[in-house]
Amino acid sequence: MSVAAIAHYMLPDSPYAMWARGELADYLHLPNDGTRVEVIGGEMFVSPAPAFAHAGIIATIQRVIDGRGFVDPQFPWRSMQVLGLDMVELGDGYIPDLLVFHADTETRAWSEGARFLTPDQVELVVEVTSKSNAHNDREPVVGRRALGTKWSGYARAGVAHHLLVDRDPKRSRVTLYGSPDRFAGRYEELQAWKFGDVVRLPEPFGFEFRTELWRPWSD
Repeated sequence: MSVAAIAHYMLPDSPYAMWARGELADYLHLPNDGTRVEVIGGEMFVSPAPAFAHAGIIATIQRVIDGRGFVDPQFPWRSMQVLGLDMVELGDGYIPDLLVFHADTETRAWSEGARFLTPDQVELVVEVTSKSNAHNDREPVVGRRALGTKWSGYARAGVAHHLLVDRDPKRSRVTLYGSPDRFAGRYEELQAWKFGDVVRLPEPFGFEFRTELWRPWSD
């Protein structure tokens, strides 16, 4: 499950500074099995490697992007799973399920030896909810997290688009958000699809993927 670090956990530096240097996971002695540590609203959150259904959804989207790039050298988009996103303006460090960015960004990142990407380099973030941490991926609930969630953090950082795959049985759907309001930390909902639909992302993306195998999480 996702575990928030207790407030008095003693660190030699701020959680964000250690995350940005790539030291936080080692300091917490996290196993090298896909366990992730993120800094959200200044707090540490540790999550296990995703289960099959969660990982399969991300793989479905990534295969489409990679496949388009393989057959069409002019296709502009690249994607990477579980790559750190340095939310430097917020003092946070996220690990989105999938990042989608321009091919030119990939070239620059290689040449510069980048550790992470930054929000200005990313066109789309994809998050898939899990039972334990769905509240961190969605729009903040008033009174629940005054410091915000990843959803509001992406908007505050100006990430242009956010695709949220919510596996909650009560609200299972795919939602594309855009037009971030950086001051308010909010997105506009651009389009939504039910599980089973073909998701056709509008320009600038212009690709689609199927969701007939996707299922809500089990209660």
